Amino acid sequence: MNWTLSWTEVLGFATGALCVWLVARQHIANWPIGIANNVFFIALFAQAGLYADAGLQIVFIALAAYGWWSWTHGGGPGTSGALPVRRTTPTEWVWLAAAGAVGVLALTLLLSRATDSTVPFWDAATTGLSLAATYGQCRKLIESWWLWIAADLVYIPLYVHKGLHLTALLYVGFLALCVAGLLGWRRTLPARGARTVREAAA
Repeated sequence: MNWTLSWTEVLGFATGALCVWLVARQHIANWPIGIANNVFFIALFAQAGLYADAGLQIVFIALAAYGWWSWTHGGGPGTSGALPVRRTTPTEWVWLAAAGAVGVLALTLLLSRATDSTVPFWDAATTGLSLAATYGQCRKLIESWWLWIAADLVYIPLYVHKGLHLTALLYVGFLALCVAGLLGWRRTLPARGARTVREAAA
């Protein structure tokens, strides 16, 4: 398989790495950098025939706008403080799992029937995991890092298969940054008592 490289992939690599590094440090600048990354990846993935991943970037842009607001306003009306890191509640897990299963099934069928995708299920599965992880990132749910780790473990061989070697390498870096982000966010979790009260109210 030939290894070709484009400026789109190079810029996607640079902005993607910077974005994840900033997320791991809970830096608000991750959102505008992430939006730039999404724009580069729309073009890159469309060219590679990864249509779900290309469309996913548009959703990511919308989620980035929400996450940007959520991180600065505490995620709710009448709140002005920064959003704290917390754990995912059982109710949130149920909704995320149900929405993810339905979304992956629907996308797999759509890609199989309406596009020339050669990897409809894997394209759909990474899309579902990424959306759930991004929602969790917007709400600063610590388990969002585990979802990103699962997605990256699928993305890496998928991009190698598609000849996107630099992007695959980027996702190896993402995987390492996700582990660092998980450990860093875990250290900022509030005390158990305060967390229990907050989760009960969620």
